[in-house]
Amino acid sequence: MTIFTEFGRYLLMLKGMFSKPENGKMYWKEFMHQCSEIGIGALGIVVIISVFMGAVSTLQTAYQLVSPFIPKSTIAQIVRDTVILEFAPTLVCIVLAGVIGSKIAGELGNMRVSEQIDALEIMGINTKTYLILPKIAAALVVIPMLVVISAVLGIWGGRLAGVLSGILSESAYDKGLLQFFQPYNVFFALIKAYTFAFIISSIPAYYGYYVKGGALEIGRASTKSVVVSCVMILFSDYVLAQLLLDSSPS
Repeated sequence: MTIFTEFGRYLLMLKGMFSKPENGKMYWKEFMHQCSEIGIGALGIVVIISVFMGAVSTLQTAYQLVSPFIPKSTIAQIVRDTVILEFAPTLVCIVLAGVIGSKIAGELGNMRVSEQIDALEIMGINTKTYLILPKIAAALVVIPMLVVISAVLGIWGGRLAGVLSGILSESAYDKGLLQFFQPYNVFFALIKAYTFAFIISSIPAYYGYYVKGGALEIGRASTKSVVVSCVMILFSDYVLAQLLLDSSPS
C-alpha cells in the first residue's frame, strides 16, 4: 500500500467521524473516560521527565557559560525559553507518542481482530465516531494541559538544581525568569501542543482501526504508529517553528 493510499484512508477515517451523529450522552461518557486514561496514565512519566529535563538544562547551561562577564541570571533565561519552546511541547509529546499512541493502536487493533468493531457496526453504531473521536478530543484537551504542567515543572526543576548545586541563588534565578520574557513563546508552545496532540491520537487510531491479522500484526501496527507519529511530530515541529517564528512580534 502506497503512502498516498494510506493518507487517503486516513482522511476518509477523519471524515467518517463526523458523518453520523449519535447519542451525545454515550460519547460524553467515553470522552471523560479517555481523558482519565490519557491524563492520569501519562502524568507520572511527564512529571519525572520534566523535573530532570529542567535540572539538566540548568547544569548544562552553567557548564557552557564560562565568561565572567555573563550574569548568572542568564542561565534562568536560557532554561526558561528552552523548556517552554522546545522541551515541554516536543520532547514530552515524543514520549507521549510512545505511551499514549501505542495504547490507542493496541486497543483499537485488539477490537478489530476480536471482531468487536464489526459487531458494533452491525448494531448500527458509527464506530469511527464512537471509538476514535472521543480519543482525539480527549487528547486535544489533556495533552496541552500536560505540556503546561511539564513547562512549569521543568522551570522549577531547573531552579531546584541551580540552587542545590550552588550555581546561582534563588533570587538570581527568579530575576532571570522575569527578564526579557515574551508571552508569545507560551502561545507558540500551545500551538505545538495542540498540533502534536492531534498527531499522537489520530495516527495510532488509524493504524489500530485498520489492522488485519492477529496479535503479531497488532504489535507491528503499534510500533509503526509510534514511529510515524514521532517522525510527524519532528516534521511539524520544524514547519511550525518556521511559520510561527517568522510571524513573531519580535
